[in-house]
Amino acid sequence: MDTSQLRRHRPTALTILAVAALYYATARLGLLQQLVRGQVTPLWPPTGISVAALLLFGTRVWPGIAIGALAVNATIGPNVWSVLAIVAGNTLAPVCSYLLLHRAGFHNDLDRLQDAVSLVFLGALGPMLISATVGSGTLFLSGALSASGFWPTWSVWWTGDAMGVLVVTPFLLVVRWARWPPAVGPLVWAEAAALSACTLAVTYLATNAASSSLLFLVFPFLIWASFRFERAGAAPCALAISTLAILASGRMTGPFEHHNLLTNMVTLQAFNGTVSLTALVLTAVVTERNRTHEEIERLCAQLSTAVTNQSPGTRRVPPDT
Repeated sequence: MDTSQLRRHRPTALTILAVAALYYATARLGLLQQLVRGQVTPLWPPTGISVAALLLFGTRVWPGIAIGALAVNATIGPNVWSVLAIVAGNTLAPVCSYLLLHRAGFHNDLDRLQDAVSLVFLGALGPMLISATVGSGTLFLSGALSASGFWPTWSVWWTGDAMGVLVVTPFLLVVRWARWPPAVGPLVWAEAAALSACTLAVTYLATNAASSSLLFLVFPFLIWASFRFERAGAAPCALAISTLAILASGRMTGPFEHHNLLTNMVTLQAFNGTVSLTALVLTAVVTERNRTHEEIERLCAQLSTAVTNQSPGTRRVPPDT
């Protein structure tokens, strides 16, 4: 390979290494909340990073996902063959997510209602069945998991991967185009600070109260973030709410107390899925509405300019009656 070819492939190699490094670093953070065998967690951020990387850079970065997954699982897997099988499942699931989203015409800007629905069902809930089934099945066949522990482990695995896509991927897609607003008044900053503080306080209260009926209190703040700050506000709010809920489920406090692991994972999946779907759908609807309003204003301005510039001699005079 000559020098020109090396220069041409260098950006791809650096991107692959960056994806692998981010996968490994966020995996170590995710493992702090492990619930099964020191390797299964209800939030697996690397999956969200993997899907975002594939959406932004294409399938050429899949080796970075495999390298990161191998580095993480090499020290916690039961044996070599199990590690390789788990790595294959962890790589195949986000690649399938990308292929399904690409085929559905997904927009990385998340500016359409169909993009929100596609990310939930085609990006998260469906393809993550692959990694959960391969991973849990591998642990069972290797003898590291009992038959009674298969479904609880599968539920945690599926929840963790799906939540990684639902809360991390939208956040990364929003962050990539986010810019510091050029002219924002102090009232807007005060409103953003109030939204952040209220969201964190109410979510902490809802996820630590014994009654699960308080979880609904977070949705008014998601609506507030979606209508006032669109994607830039809804994505961080959804990430914060889901993270606090996952921390509570790991401690088995609040609405997750006095329930078994499978029940808690079903509750967590339903809650975080509803939070993500609400944020994604509302922001998509608001973005579409604002874009339509801007287009109408632009057309009205063009029509007004055309009427103003029309010469008097070309105007039609109504006949006398």
